[in-house]
Amino acid sequence: MEGIESIRPLLAVAVSILAVPLIMLSSRKPNLREGWTFLAAGLKFLIVLSLLPLILDGGSYTLTIVQVLPGLGIKLRVDSFGILFALVSSSLWIVTSAYSIGYMRGLKEHSQTRYFCFFALSLSATIGVAFSANLLTLYLFYEMLSLATYPLVTHHQDAEARKSGRKYLAYIVGSSIGLVLPAMLAIYYLTGTLDFSYQGLFTGTESPLVILLLLLLMIFGFAKAGIMPFHSWLPAAMVAPTPVSALLHAVAVVKVGVFCIVRVVTGVFGVQFLQTLQLGTVLCYIAAFTIITASLIALAQDNLKARLAFSTVGQLSYIVLGVALLSPLGITGGMLHIAMHAFGKITLFFCAGAIFVATGFKNISQLNGIGRKMPFTMGAFFVGSMSVIGVPPGGGFISKWFLVLGTIESDQWIMLVVLLVSSILNAAYFLPIVYRAFFHPPGETGISTGMEEAPSFCLIPLMFTAFCSIVLLFFPQPFYSLAEQSVRMITQGW
Repeated sequence: MEGIESIRPLLAVAVSILAVPLIMLSSRKPNLREGWTFLAAGLKFLIVLSLLPLILDGGSYTLTIVQVLPGLGIKLRVDSFGILFALVSSSLWIVTSAYSIGYMRGLKEHSQTRYFCFFALSLSATIGVAFSANLLTLYLFYEMLSLATYPLVTHHQDAEARKSGRKYLAYIVGSSIGLVLPAMLAIYYLTGTLDFSYQGLFTGTESPLVILLLLLLMIFGFAKAGIMPFHSWLPAAMVAPTPVSALLHAVAVVKVGVFCIVRVVTGVFGVQFLQTLQLGTVLCYIAAFTIITASLIALAQDNLKARLAFSTVGQLSYIVLGVALLSPLGITGGMLHIAMHAFGKITLFFCAGAIFVATGFKNISQLNGIGRKMPFTMGAFFVGSMSVIGVPPGGGFISKWFLVLGTIESDQWIMLVVLLVSSILNAAYFLPIVYRAFFHPPGETGISTGMEEAPSFCLIPLMFTAFCSIVLLFFPQPFYSLAEQSVRMITQGW
């Protein structure tokens, strides 16, 4: 079906950019400032939601912003995979905006207006990536996201924040310029276009070695995906305020990385082409190494956000592994994991922030008995943990189920072992936290008698995302329908 020309994809991208001047002008009126934030977030979500019916019917929206060269332009296209990611990021921006009020005001953080401005810019870039029709547009929005999130990572403006910011830019921008840009130029030279096509852009006459090199440049160049050894920026970026860690480093930034990889694998190289060259196995082993290694490192972390960060590194590679299986069920699982992991992991980050706001505690060793004083927060932490581990009542069970089926469908039995072992490791680094919170007696570094739950603006969002994680186990729509439709398009071609 031909795409319908519409300005709505551009409006979905631009609405939060248009809110930035209003947020800046309201810097002396916090309630009005955050009101503009909520208005922009709500409008963005409603615009994305308005695109959904046609996409579910098998249609698409397109918009050419400017044609640069033949086969090369800045274009938007809304398809089932793109809107899946856009729904996740736009809906969770609303929740995170509410959480940000409780966190930033609760800690009396400085430069809150700047924080909300760059948050808005980051979400525009994220939706731009989701709706990109070609590699050039995706690359431009990817770089916009890198620059927009730098002030958020360095928000505290101390020595540690500046050091982490330099590492963040070195990995994120350095890899995209040094690896993705040359690969993109080579692809345009070889194919004459950068427009995504589920049939792939290559003719099959290219050297397999060249294709492998281009594939690896793309996989490692999109360093936001956290694939080892291009991963250490992510734990370093945890110096940012928790809402930044929650949305940008559990949903938007890191998911943009894996979204780009999935888009490149399916829309530039093509699943059938990679199957012919048997290159999916190479990606499987890269992802498997990251999954196991990150899980083992997470076990050794006492800092709660650091443990969540290394958990994220491993979980992102579940998505890469799913698409690397090059099987319908595996790709479905990978796409679903973008949504399921987002709701589970953002819950965990929200809980970490709520604990810090209420107690000032950052380390797991300090959480003895905290579940008795903060039962709602730690109950939500348990739900988020179950989702990330991949067992009920969390929605992560659905995506991991499809990933397991994908390994069987593609006869990748070693990858099946990797998934099962990693799930055990997930349980090993999450469940002891829950046990410590509810069953361990308070020690010298444990809870204080006057402790209570974090402010409502912190507590309600984490309860809501935990509830969503449970609901997604039983009602995984529309994410399942969108993932299934994407896989049909991949196997049949655009």
